[in-house]
Order: sequence, then structure tokens, then C-alpha cells
Amino acid sequence: METRTEHFECAVIGGGLAGLCLAIQLADRGVAVVVFEKGRYPFHKVCGEYISMESWPFLESLGLPLADLALPKIDHLGISSDRGFILNHSLGMGGFGISRYSLDSYLFEIASRKGVRVVQECRVTDVQGNPADGFEIHTTAGGFTSKVVCGSYGKYTPQFVHSQETNAPHADNQNYIGVKYHIQTDFPADRIELHNFRDGYCGISTVDNGWRCLCYLTTARNLLENGKNVKQMEEAVLFQNPFLKNYFQNSEFLNVQPLIISNVQFEKKQTDSNGIFLLGDAAGSITPLCGNGMSMGMRASKMLAEHLILLFNGKQNYEFALQNYHRAWDAAFGTRIRAGYHLQKLFGKSRTTDLALKALDKSPWLTSKLVALTHGDVF
Repeated sequence: METRTEHFECAVIGGGLAGLCLAIQLADRGVAVVVFEKGRYPFHKVCGEYISMESWPFLESLGLPLADLALPKIDHLGISSDRGFILNHSLGMGGFGISRYSLDSYLFEIASRKGVRVVQECRVTDVQGNPADGFEIHTTAGGFTSKVVCGSYGKYTPQFVHSQETNAPHADNQNYIGVKYHIQTDFPADRIELHNFRDGYCGISTVDNGWRCLCYLTTARNLLENGKNVKQMEEAVLFQNPFLKNYFQNSEFLNVQPLIISNVQFEKKQTDSNGIFLLGDAAGSITPLCGNGMSMGMRASKMLAEHLILLFNGKQNYEFALQNYHRAWDAAFGTRIRAGYHLQKLFGKSRTTDLALKALDKSPWLTSKLVALTHGDVF
């Protein structure tokens, strides 16, 4: 029996924040969209789960009733060194907390309601074709064709995507791991903290359900030096920061095991590959200190949606859509990414971090400026 091929105007590989937001915007404009997601909603992701307030109006415009969800608003920041010093500062614009388990699920429901075809538990195995003739998408759920293909597949590049070298700055040449827990502990709901330790840092903030998200990033080397044992590494490395030691020892961990991702590298990649538009972490895995990766992914989806609508309406051709999206991406994120790479160098080294925090504590105007660099304008 021959398998039926489904036809769409736009195919999105990856149903994370950027991919779902893009699909919803296109569906609102009458574009036939399919999204391929390897998981099944709802599911957890390694993520700091703090979103800048710059994204609030955008999410509401998609149909997410944020005001009804009683989400924690976060406007106070604490940053500590492993020597016991902590810098306290106002966040200015601030943000809000929501788990990816909840947020991605809400967006999936909105996308489905608006007519987006979301194919769950599906892996894309190959993409063939070109902008002139259209694309054939081979998946574990069958064959599809589409005029446009967008990659929102996250930090790991599929084999069928041909990456290109860029001249973007690298934070370093390290491989990192990310580890996330949800905990219950005594922690103010309006506060986010960043605790430094050797070759890494750990964020803590409140999300929905009264949970606290505890998520840290560190080098793979730290894990290897502790026999690939996460608990052993936490006690040997993270516990050197007295604040972290207190949270780990005096909190209720809601996960039996942490959620872990490995082989994370921070580099700007590209905004397209062989005619495939890229967004979110697929366009560039950036350091958390670049500022609100989730907001950046959502902002990129809005920029890309605008250029794709022009393309579908015949207002620009495919090549101009690729070029104009690339220019918009660079203009929106270039400064934030450069600032993030420089900030990254201040953290993760015991003495450097301690001295930097003490200097910033005496220069609140400079701290405010650095905080502002990690938050964008409302969109």
C-alpha cells in the first residue's frame, strides 16, 4: 500500500518555543503549517525557565492568557561567588517564571487549535529539494512536501543539515553539560539568583506550581573528573559555593533524577542552511549570560514570520527572504551575544568572579547597564 504524501506551505522541524511560536503566527495568517516534534507534549526540558518581560505582550498576542496563570514576576537579582560574596541588584524590566513543561504544552494546544498539523514522536530523517522546486521531507511518520522548511531543532544539528563555519566569537572551546531540577525550598518568588562555582554557574528562580527551577551549566571536564557521577560532582564542585550547598542540602527535590543534556557548545551558527531557515538554538546556541535565550528564540520567530509572510504574499523572493531575515537577526541579537561572551569570561573562575562582583557592587550604574544588555525591548 502506497504511503500518502502530505503537502504544506511551511514545515517546521522541532516543536520547541521558537518552532511553535512561528507556526502559530503563520497559521494566524492562513499559512498551512506542519510541525515535527520528536517528543510528546507535555515534557520537561533543561532550561532556566526565566523569561524576560519583553516577551509578555508577544505571548499574549499568540493567545496565551498569561494574566490568568498567576505566574511569579521576578525583579530582584542575586549573584554569588564561591567565596561567599553575593551581589544584590534590581532587575529593572525583570521577567517571569514558567516551566517549559507548562509553556510548551500551552503553545502546542494553541497551535493545534489554530489548525497547525503537529506530528508528535516523529523524527525528520532527511530533507531534499531547493527553494525553486520545493522540499521533500522524510520522517518516521511518512513523507511530506513543503514550499518552505524551517529548522527549530535545538542545540543538536541533524545530519542532513550542512553547517557552515562562522567568524563569530566563541565563549571557549569547552563542551558543557546542563542539569536541571525542580525543587521546593525557602526562596522569594520575586527573585532570581546566579551562583558561581568552578567552571560553571547555577540559576535558581520560581516557576508555576510554586516550584523553584534549579538549573546549572558546567564543563564536561568537571563531570569526567568525578567519575561521570553527577551527585559526586555536585558535592565536590558545586558545594564549594556556600549558597549552593545550602540549597542542595535544605530543599526538597521533586525529581528522582535530574534532567541532563550533554555536549553543549556555545557558538553562533547560521540563520539558514541550503535554503532552510533556522531559528532558536538551531541558529546559534548562546550562553545563558547573553540574556534570555527563550525571549530571543521567540523574537526570532516573529522576525522570521514577518519575512515568510512577505514571501508567501509575493512581496519578496526566497533569496531576499533569507538575506533580510539574516540582517534582522544580526541587528536584533548581535550586541546581546557579544555582551554575553564577554560576561561569560567574568564567571566560573573563583578569584575573577569574586573580584568582578565586588567591583560591580560598588558600581550599581554599571551593573544596571550590564543587566540591561541581557534584556531586549518589548516586542
